[in-house]
Amino acid sequence: MWPFLFVLMNFSWVMYKTFVAASYNLRGRLHQTWMVPRYGFQYFLSFAREGINKVIEEAILEADRMGVKVISLAALNKNESLNGGGTLYVNKHPNLRVRVVHGNTLTAAVILKEIPQNATQVFLTGATSKLGRAISLYLCREKICVLMLTQSSERFESIQREAPIDCQKFLVQVTKYQAAQHCKTWIIGKWCTPREQSWAPPGTHFHQFVVPPILGFRRDCTYGKLAAMRLPEDVEGLGYCEYTMERGVLHACHAGGVVHLLQGWTHHEVGAIDVDQIDVVWTAALSHGFKPV
Repeated sequence: MWPFLFVLMNFSWVMYKTFVAASYNLRGRLHQTWMVPRYGFQYFLSFAREGINKVIEEAILEADRMGVKVISLAALNKNESLNGGGTLYVNKHPNLRVRVVHGNTLTAAVILKEIPQNATQVFLTGATSKLGRAISLYLCREKICVLMLTQSSERFESIQREAPIDCQKFLVQVTKYQAAQHCKTWIIGKWCTPREQSWAPPGTHFHQFVVPPILGFRRDCTYGKLAAMRLPEDVEGLGYCEYTMERGVLHACHAGGVVHLLQGWTHHEVGAIDVDQIDVVWTAALSHGFKPV
């Protein structure tokens, strides 16, 4: 198979148009998956970003011309370093009728709802990322201590200043994995090695929002999957599985776009996550029949 895949990979470099890969119906609305003809590793090549952004931008403009209500970026198409979580397109085209959605608000909600209610401390990697910031600010409001792994005091302090004054003490900067050797709730937003995982105490649960997810090296610990939600039972025509998910299960960022449509929301969901909207989006998802997995 590798000769065919090699040719296909090279062909993808010159393709500048998305294509429909799958579709389904939900409550009288057509939902389609448009594929960006790029491999994951290409998103991390600086010289490839302009081309990828061009493909995504053209897809958004085509959706706008077609009268599409919501276009959900999802996956790597909403990468902060690529387009600022969608802000690039919204700022460039301020008169878009189609709503651009990164879906990360629901992703944050799913991760947060997995955390045990009796947790008093969590360890967070990828702490200054878009999701890491939102998770930190939400948890500190709940009086949960967040050990934020980051080497950047500037980025940590910027997030800390966003928290209410009486909650700022619950955000703690740490620079080494050793700082979490007594914490059993780890939230992984950045790839970590077996050696780094070894600092977790036995019985630790690893929640994840890192892509690709980390490998489970610890037999005395448990590992969560990427945030996902099951579609409502009245979905029709669903004939495919999303990535490695079972039938009828979507990554939470994809589900976030569907919820945006069903709610009839008219705002763009791009850029930084609005922490005040996390519970709103979660409640809306449940009200439409979505279920956590």
